[in-house]
Amino acid sequence: MDWNQIEKKWQQKWRQTKIFQTDPPPKNKRKSKHSKGFLITFPYAYMNGSLHLGHGLTCLRCDIFARFKRMQGFNVLFPFAFHYTGEPLVGVAKRVAEGDKKQIDILVRGGVPREEVNKFTDPKYIGDYYRAEAVEAVDRIGFSVDWRRQFTTVDPPYNKFIEWQYWTLRDGGYVVLGSHPVVWCPRCLSPTGDHDRLVGEGVSPIEYTLLKFECDGAFLMAATLRPETVFGVTNMWLNPDATYVRVRVDGEVWVVSREAVQKIRDQLHEVEVLEEFEGRRLIGKSCRNVVVGDEVPILPASFVDSGNASGVVMSVPSHAPFDWAAIADLCRHPEVLKEYGVDPSVVEGLEPISLIETEGYGEHPAVELVEAAGIKDQNDERLEEITKEVYRKEFHKGVLKKVTGRYAGRGVSEVKGELIADFVAEGKASSLWETAEPVVCRCNTRTIVKILENQWFLKYGDPEWKARVRGLLERMVIVPDEARNAFEYTVNWLEDKACVRRSGLGTRLPWDPEWIVETLSDSTVYMAFYTVAKHIYGLGVPAEKLTREVFDYIYLGKGSLEEVAGRSGLDEELLEDMRGEFEYWYPVSLRNSAKELIFNHLTFFLFHHVAIWPEDKWPRMVGANGMIQIEGEKMSKSRGIFITLKEALDQYNADPTRLELAYSAEGLVDPDWRAQEVTSLRRRLEMFYEFATKLPETKSLNRNIDRWLLSKLHRHIKTATEYYEVMRNRSALQEGFFDLWNDIRWYMRRTEEYSDVLKTAVETMTLLLSPVAPHVCEEIWEKTGHKKFIVQDSWPVFNEKYIDEELEIEEGLISETIEDIKEILKVARIEKPSKITLFVAPGWKYKILEEFIKSRDDLIKRVMADPEIKKQGKDAAGYAQRLLKNPRHEMITQDREFKTMVEARSFLAKEFGAKVEVLKAEESKHEKARVAEPLKLGVLVEK
Repeated sequence: MDWNQIEKKWQQKWRQTKIFQTDPPPKNKRKSKHSKGFLITFPYAYMNGSLHLGHGLTCLRCDIFARFKRMQGFNVLFPFAFHYTGEPLVGVAKRVAEGDKKQIDILVRGGVPREEVNKFTDPKYIGDYYRAEAVEAVDRIGFSVDWRRQFTTVDPPYNKFIEWQYWTLRDGGYVVLGSHPVVWCPRCLSPTGDHDRLVGEGVSPIEYTLLKFECDGAFLMAATLRPETVFGVTNMWLNPDATYVRVRVDGEVWVVSREAVQKIRDQLHEVEVLEEFEGRRLIGKSCRNVVVGDEVPILPASFVDSGNASGVVMSVPSHAPFDWAAIADLCRHPEVLKEYGVDPSVVEGLEPISLIETEGYGEHPAVELVEAAGIKDQNDERLEEITKEVYRKEFHKGVLKKVTGRYAGRGVSEVKGELIADFVAEGKASSLWETAEPVVCRCNTRTIVKILENQWFLKYGDPEWKARVRGLLERMVIVPDEARNAFEYTVNWLEDKACVRRSGLGTRLPWDPEWIVETLSDSTVYMAFYTVAKHIYGLGVPAEKLTREVFDYIYLGKGSLEEVAGRSGLDEELLEDMRGEFEYWYPVSLRNSAKELIFNHLTFFLFHHVAIWPEDKWPRMVGANGMIQIEGEKMSKSRGIFITLKEALDQYNADPTRLELAYSAEGLVDPDWRAQEVTSLRRRLEMFYEFATKLPETKSLNRNIDRWLLSKLHRHIKTATEYYEVMRNRSALQEGFFDLWNDIRWYMRRTEEYSDVLKTAVETMTLLLSPVAPHVCEEIWEKTGHKKFIVQDSWPVFNEKYIDEELEIEEGLISETIEDIKEILKVARIEKPSKITLFVAPGWKYKILEEFIKSRDDLIKRVMADPEIKKQGKDAAGYAQRLLKNPRHEMITQDREFKTMVEARSFLAKEFGAKVEVLKAEESKHEKARVAEPLKLGVLVEK
């Protein structure tokens, strides 16, 4: 088969017939499934690069669901748009304009012609370039998109929509002016949202406690996330090669790293630098723990990152694995201490101080875990995991000991906030906001945490707003359901978030235009814009006519139609059409994205819908999927582990690419793209195409084997449909394609005359496969005489009346018996048997099985009350015990099992080229007869 020809043919037919351009039907023709539209959306991609396999995976899940629902009779809208907002495009343009060789090489390696790269100094040109490429890739992979509704986030009509969104949020009290810590780019002079980052997406500011240790008339400010451990400090760590400063902060003299100065200044403190010096100057001195009152030595530690927090670290070796490992290192290498004039006995005399009691841990958890792991080096990577384990358990289950004074006997998690407040009130501590790991802006600048005054924030921390979102979560379908915990967790910890920045592309905040709405804040309700985009762009509606009043009417039903039309200059019929489209398509039926977006975008999506619309417009279903891997490794542009959608389509074509993405994983599991697997799946599709288009003649037959195939077919329809409903596409494919194909092969192996059921099964298999592999299925559908597009045909419907459990058990028995015989031949090294004798289990075993299926309770006692079974003694008790250990919940009678195998003798004889005899166990005293069990025949093979 010619993949390119088939794919181009069907893409052209879909395009020419406009079958994916979806509109509401006239109100008088709306059937039950058409009374409301079915809107499916995928987070629009950033146009700072080519669409890649990750985009393909997430968008494919939407397309599979869209095709599946269309075939079930729903009126499905699947639109697509393009994200230009924020720093991504501006960052690329700046780097190209500056002649950044690395950036230019990335573009060229990514397939951008050099003559085009020269034009990449214009951010919008970059976006338009990748937009055109994306449209082509989306069409080539066969996504069923209504392109009339496309837009970009810098289009003037879209800007008007976002202005309306933010006016509405502000009117509701959800956007407020305040002072909050934000991740800040000192170059862009703006907050740096998740999608404006090269490194550190998802990282938020966290508050460190700065504990005071007095030294030479100043305070060493030790930064920690575990201030309760101050009662177990044995020493202080400084980096001897880093630069530290004495700095006056709000009138008090501190010692911190040079890098910490700007952070402190940006967090609303008055700062004056008094002196700079190398850390080695303080090594060997002592400092006084202000909380406890004792003196502790200052020791050298190259692991201290002067760029992190204050650059000053306190050492708590009883509860901090890194600290114990570092102390042990210094004991093993006294020459390091001597370099700084420190007597090794100072370190040798340090004793861990235990201050937290935790179930499952001894006196000194860090010491015990480090030594148990055999860690001999403070650079051992295992320390990171051990540290997380200790911190987590001690926080949730730890109880403070007597050494902590008035806090003793209380849980760490319970007392932590109170303890910090006490230390600050008593002048023993301060605080510093920082990120737990580095964050790098798209402009390639490392960010800091800045407390912004007079900044616009979304009030995500508002308890009432959170409560409404929790109400939505309770009623909303989440697939897979295990993602629900991640949503609940995010809602719980989410705090107020800056929603604007000063640089980049996007919509200016309408009441304060020096600010631009940032990338994760202008991408929360745009699904509503899809519903009217075809009218706005199709008719060329000027942006200036899209007033707040117009959007209020369309989206909230506010105002009089006549008055809105009169003031805006828009036609009444157009306004009614747009209002009607929104009402028809909303709420969103499905929004699907990668699991990493649960912690920002997908949760923000819920918050904004709850804020703007009543409950009947809240989203119905959200899906999340894993993150794509390539040949077992995380996809990474910088490491060259990266495949664009175009590259995959060029090498493997559309349907094999779709099948691999759909079959490689489901749920939150990270799918693994493997070239060998794609090639194998492509061959499977080719084999199915050849098979389905060249079926042998069939006729009307109604034998057991025909009814068996019909029964199995309807089971596959039922189960595959259930899997598609919850986006378990791998399982749906296994059930409706691979397993059904195996059943069809078994059927054709069992008989030489084929019933019309075979044709029905192959047609059904094509229908069940079509959401995943639409091109090849359309081709098969046409070649087998169907006039409609397969995507417009009806989804197979399960019918209980065709299910025949006993026939399925019988065929399963024959199949399993063949496998048992093969295994015996293999073990006995018999190539060609002369005779095979099959023994059906004795009747008394069927009685025991029947009783077991009724109930497990008192099984042995119950069956032993039967005189016939009781005569079997230990054999009967042994079989009953085996059932209790390895349950079997299906059976047929001994007579039916015997009849089944007698009727299968000729088939078995042909399979093995041997004479086949079937006996009931009662007719033989052979050991194989004695061990036979219901649905597990005794097998005797003779050479």
